[in-house]
Amino acid sequence: MSTAAAPLHTVQLGEQGSPLVFCHGLFGQGRNWTQIGKQFAADHRVLLVDMPNHGQSPWTEQVDLVADADRLAEQLRPLGPVALVGHSMGGKVAMLTALRHPEVVERLVVVDISPVTYRHLNEFAGYIDAMKAIDLATLERRDEADAALRDAVRSAGVRGFLLQNLRRDKDGAWGWVANLDGLRAHLADIGGWPEEWSDGVAPYDGPVLWIAGADSHYVKEEYAPAMEALFPRVRKVSIKNAGHWVHSERPDVFVEVLRRFLDGRPADA
Repeated sequence: MSTAAAPLHTVQLGEQGSPLVFCHGLFGQGRNWTQIGKQFAADHRVLLVDMPNHGQSPWTEQVDLVADADRLAEQLRPLGPVALVGHSMGGKVAMLTALRHPEVVERLVVVDISPVTYRHLNEFAGYIDAMKAIDLATLERRDEADAALRDAVRSAGVRGFLLQNLRRDKDGAWGWVANLDGLRAHLADIGGWPEEWSDGVAPYDGPVLWIAGADSHYVKEEYAPAMEALFPRVRKVSIKNAGHWVHSERPDVFVEVLRRFLDGRPADA
């Protein structure tokens, strides 16, 4: 395990303008935001973050969204106030960053997640169990890993997304860049929301854009009161014909909605 003091891995796109930071979701990596980020690099210093226990960032003994938010805030602080975009798990970390460190976040974009506890995580547990079941010592080709996941992960797109975490080291040995053991042990924490911490917390008073995939179940009307209590200046935009991965399913619409918000214009879909 790496120490908690080690910096998170980031990739920067663009050299000028205000900082725009992207945080990925569970099993993701900062590079998943590359194509979106490039579209803002002419006007912003875009930062793609590998979240703790993912990509090239350090692993931690505990998977704790509050601790991740504090760690992210300290790394972003030297940049000045940032526009912070977070999807799914990264959206929860982004929300907590804004609430706990509002001076770091100039404006917030929450992508297809809510400040609530999600209890149906068996699908994600199954993904991790299937990934861990692959015998990496005998694995020769990536397509063999894809075949091994096929029964547990029916979607070819999801399998491809998960297998981005499978890499060869300099000696040619396969390994997972995501901390599968830690993520598996703390799935309930990742799916949760730290109510004991957020009770009585001051709301974040900066502008907030809440982007939902219209076909997703992660943003529901019943979750709106929790969102509005913590983020009173929230504006919700629902993107049609998109599910949980709204930014990859409808990238052109997503970019336009985000650009309008960053420019201070109405962010209608």
